[in-house]
Amino acid sequence: MGGAGNVIKNLKVLGCDTNIISIVGEDDYANVINTQLEAAGVNANGILRDKSRCTTLKSRVLVANHQLIRLDREDTQPVEKATADKLIDILKKEINNYNLVLVSDYNKGLLSDYLLNQIFSICREASVKTLIDPKGNNYTKYRGCNMVKPNKKEAIQASGIQITDKDSLAAACKKIKEITGCDDVVVTMSEEGMAMYVSDELTVIPTKALSVIDVTGAGDTVLASLGVAISSGYNLFEACDFANHAAAVVVSKVGSATATIGEISHQFLAMF
Repeated sequence: MGGAGNVIKNLKVLGCDTNIISIVGEDDYANVINTQLEAAGVNANGILRDKSRCTTLKSRVLVANHQLIRLDREDTQPVEKATADKLIDILKKEINNYNLVLVSDYNKGLLSDYLLNQIFSICREASVKTLIDPKGNNYTKYRGCNMVKPNKKEAIQASGIQITDKDSLAAACKKIKEITGCDDVVVTMSEEGMAMYVSDELTVIPTKALSVIDVTGAGDTVLASLGVAISSGYNLFEACDFANHAAAVVVSKVGSATATIGEISHQFLAMF
């Protein structure tokens, strides 16, 4: 499972009680998704089938354990309002069972301005925080969320500020915060580590990776582990540190990997 499916796979490995709301096509690959969700112990009732689109399929070509190229079969047309409304109804029924909503935007047409606005409104009313893994240049659609987690390239594109040092990084975070109205911004920066922008102050946490084989899905692991830590009552610095160690585990593996609590603990001890 890719996209939000990889996020939920990471959440389940970390022991979370979690659910997923998304769409797939009406095809054989949709059956694969449902089978894998069930195998992971996730209820697939929040997955809607849309006959007008195909299920996204990513094919990766690896050479010596490194990704050379990726071929995508997908439909990125905006989802119809009627389909969005069905997803909104599911969220309304489920929201009181959870204390955090992760929004994984892969720019595949599902997360329209309309749907995002409804998600944030429902979550605010239920006092449930929202954490966004963004995509694209238009961050105004995320207005109303609690936290945004772009990578460095995405932060540059969204803010229009070239990040070359801590001052420009802080300026980019400030701009993103202004655009989205969010409380906090977290920026992942590969070998440069992770940055958090809280109360107009920037903190950079160095990378924990000891070896890098494949970065596929690392952003999904960061999103999932941030959600786990925040839901468990840790502050943002502690959550980012935990996510940093989790990411270090998955980049040492091939493909869209996951990190268990035991692996994260072992990686943490390996730093000393």
